[in-house]
Amino acid sequence: MKLELNNREPIYMQVIMHFKQQMATGALKAGEEVPSRRELAVMLNINPNTVQKAYKEMEDLGLIKTERNFPSTITQDEQVLQSIRMQLINEATTAYIETMKKINVPVEEVVRAVKESYAQG
Repeated sequence: MKLELNNREPIYMQVIMHFKQQMATGALKAGEEVPSRRELAVMLNINPNTVQKAYKEMEDLGLIKTERNFPSTITQDEQVLQSIRMQLINEATTAYIETMKKINVPVEEVVRAVKESYAQG
């Protein structure tokens, strides 16, 4: 698992976002086992307590499921998986639109720019 950490956001939040992105793209599939807390801490070279906090938050959000003596797994709830995807799309779109509004770009220009950028890959 590759994750480039930054100093602007709490590490546990970056771990959660990474999992959400991987789930939204299908890189992590419903029911798939995730690394143990210790394994992930070693893989990312971060404190195990940070991973524990991220996993706890993901459990609370219904993103992963943990049962006694079994590895944690990605949720199989399709509604949760779809809502993650929509959340990521909405957050990115909102941030982009706010930036365009700040520099007074007309909506037609925004749409054209998005279509052109998307077509270029």
